[in-house]
Amino acid sequence: MTRDDDSFRPRPGRIRSRGGTKTQSFLTQTLRRISAAKATGASPLRASNFTGTRIGRGNDALRRYRAGHRFGSASRRVVIKSRIVKLAGQGTKKGLAAARAHLRYLQRDSVAKEQEPGQLYGAASDQVDGSQFLERSDDDRHQFRFIVSPEDATELEDLKPFIRDLMRTMESDLETRLDWVAVDHFNTEHPHTHIVLRGRDDKGKDLVIARDYIRQGMRLRASELLTLELGPQTELETLQKLERQVDQDRFTDLDRQLVRSAEERLVNLQATGNRNDKRVQMALRAGRLRVLERRGLAAEIAPGRWRLSSHLETTLRRAGERGDIIKTMHRSLIAAGLDAGATEYSIFDAHDPRSRLVTGHIIDRGLHDELNDGHYVVVDAADGRVHFVSLDPRQEMDDVPIGAVVEIHPANRRLKQADRTIAEIARQNRGAYSPELHREFDGSASKDYIKAHVRRLEALRRQNVVQRFADGSWQIPQYFEEKVSRIGGSQTRTPARVITLSYVSLEKQISSTGATWLDRQLAGKDQLDLQGTRFGRQATEALCQRKEVLIEQGLAERRGDDTRYQRNLLRHLRQRELSDVGGQLAKETGLDFVHLKDGERIEGLYRRAVTLASGKFAVLEKSKEFTLVPWRAALERHRGKLISGEMRGTTLSFEVSKNRVLGIG
Repeated sequence: MTRDDDSFRPRPGRIRSRGGTKTQSFLTQTLRRISAAKATGASPLRASNFTGTRIGRGNDALRRYRAGHRFGSASRRVVIKSRIVKLAGQGTKKGLAAARAHLRYLQRDSVAKEQEPGQLYGAASDQVDGSQFLERSDDDRHQFRFIVSPEDATELEDLKPFIRDLMRTMESDLETRLDWVAVDHFNTEHPHTHIVLRGRDDKGKDLVIARDYIRQGMRLRASELLTLELGPQTELETLQKLERQVDQDRFTDLDRQLVRSAEERLVNLQATGNRNDKRVQMALRAGRLRVLERRGLAAEIAPGRWRLSSHLETTLRRAGERGDIIKTMHRSLIAAGLDAGATEYSIFDAHDPRSRLVTGHIIDRGLHDELNDGHYVVVDAADGRVHFVSLDPRQEMDDVPIGAVVEIHPANRRLKQADRTIAEIARQNRGAYSPELHREFDGSASKDYIKAHVRRLEALRRQNVVQRFADGSWQIPQYFEEKVSRIGGSQTRTPARVITLSYVSLEKQISSTGATWLDRQLAGKDQLDLQGTRFGRQATEALCQRKEVLIEQGLAERRGDDTRYQRNLLRHLRQRELSDVGGQLAKETGLDFVHLKDGERIEGLYRRAVTLASGKFAVLEKSKEFTLVPWRAALERHRGKLISGEMRGTTLSFEVSKNRVLGIG
C-alpha cells in the first residue's frame, strides 16, 4: 500500500517544466541565487552565514559529537584524506573503467604485511570480490574514496576491526547502511587503509554527506575509536613524539604550534608559563626554531623573540615531499637490483634545464597520489641520474611498461588541444601547417573547425611563436609546444608525458628481429650521450652486442674501426618483424597476411593493436586477409569499425566510416 505523500514529489521550476536532466534542482538554484546576491552586495546575509558545507547527512551527528567530546588533547591522531569521484557525469563506462583500475591498483603486489597482494574486505567478510562491488555501482552517480591513516597504526594488531568500527559509526551518524570495500596497505612507513564507498544509501538514492562531516566528523570519530582502543595518549608519549620532530625536514606538529602561536609571524617564547610541562614545551619549540634558523626559515630578533619566514610551511612541505620521493627512488633501485649507493637523484622539473629532455629506461612505476590516481615513473637515465617523474593524468599507462626505453617531456596543461593537433600535423609535414594539410590529416574536420585552428595560429603569430606565408601556410617551429607552454608565466611543478622509444627492454632488443631503439642509435646521426654506471653502461654494452648480431646476419660490416650498415636498415628490420608476426597471426586467425606497400590502398576492420620491437601496430582485417599498419591512440575510438586509407611512406591516412580521416604514422 502506498501513501499519497510518498508518490507526490514537487519539482519547483518554470511553468510546464517536466524536470528534465538539464533542469536544475531547487537547492542548486537557491545556492546560485545566494552566491550571485553576495557577489553583487545585494544580499543582507553575511558571507559566513551560509556556505553549503552542512548540506547532507552527518551534520547533526557532528554537532552532537562536538558537544560530548571526551578526550581533548589526549586523543590519538588519525589522518583521513577524502575524494569524491564522479562516475556517471564523465560517462558511465569511462567512470567505471577508472574505478576498476583504482581497485586493481589497490590490490597490487607487495602492499600487504608479507609483501603479498592486497585483499579487499568488507563489513562481514575478509575477502570481497571487487567486480561484484563495481556491478552494484553500475548506476551510481558518484563514489567516495578515503585513506585512513592512524598515527599509532603499528600498535594495532589488525586494522580491519578498527575500520569496521569506523564504518559502523558512520552508518549510525549518516542514518543509512553503507556499501563499501577496503584494503590495508603496509608498504609505507605508516600503515593505512583505502576505503571505497558507494554513492548510494540503503534506499537506492544518491548518498550526500555533509562536507563538514567529511572534513571533521570522520576524523573525530576515528580519533575517538583509536583512543578507546589504545587508551588516551599520555603526556610522556606526546613529548616523545614532539622530541622526534625537532630535527625533521618536514612540516611537523611543532611547526603548527609555532604558526598558531605567532602574531604577524612573531613568536614570543618568554610568554610561556612557569609550569614544568610548559617549560618542556618551550625547550622543544626553542630547539625547533634553532633548526629552522639554520634553514633560513626563522630568525631571532631578540632574546626569546623569533620571526618566522612567510615561506615556512610551503618550504617544509616540499622538503617532506622530496624526502618521501627520494625514499621511493631508493626502494625502486634496490628492488631492481641496481646500486643505490652513490646515486644522484632528480625530481623532474620542466623549468630545470637538465630536465628538459630525459632519456632512459623505466625501473619502477606507481601512484605518488593514491587518492587522486596520480601516477609516477622512476627513470634510470642516460645522464647517470635517477629521475622521479610525475605524469600527466592523461598519460596512457599501458604504454609505459617496466624496462621500456622512454623520453620524458614537459606536459604543460596550458596547451590547448588545437596546439597539439597543429604540432602533430607539423611533425608529419616537416614543420608546415595549412588548411589543406589539416584536411588530409583529418578528413572529418569541418571548415569551421579548421578555421578555429587558423585563428589560434593568428594569435600565436602576434606573440612571435609561428610564421605565416603569403600562400596561407604556416611555419611551425621545432619546439612549438614548449614555446606555447611558456606563454603567460610558468608553473612551479609541471607534470610530464612519456614518449615510448621502445616497448621492450635493452636485453630483448639485442636479439630482436625488428627495428629497435638500439638500431636507431647505431644507424642514426645523432647518438645519445651515454653516461653513468647503470643505464649508460648497460646501453653501451647492448649497442656493442647488437652491432655484432647485425654483422653476423649480414646487415652490417666492419671497415677498419668503423661499421657500415645496410641501406634502409630500419625499414628492412621492420618488414622482417612484421612478416614473422604476420605469419604467427595468420596461424591463429586462419587469414592470409599481406604487406602494405607504399601508395597501396587498404580497407578493413580495426581489430586490435600488437606491440612489437619496431613499435605498435594495428591489425586491419578483411574477409580473407589482414595487414599490420602503424598504430596511434586516435584509432582506439574506432575499434571494430571499417577503415580505409593509403600508405604514404611511413605514414598512413585513414578514412573511418564516412569521410572520417586519421593520419597514422
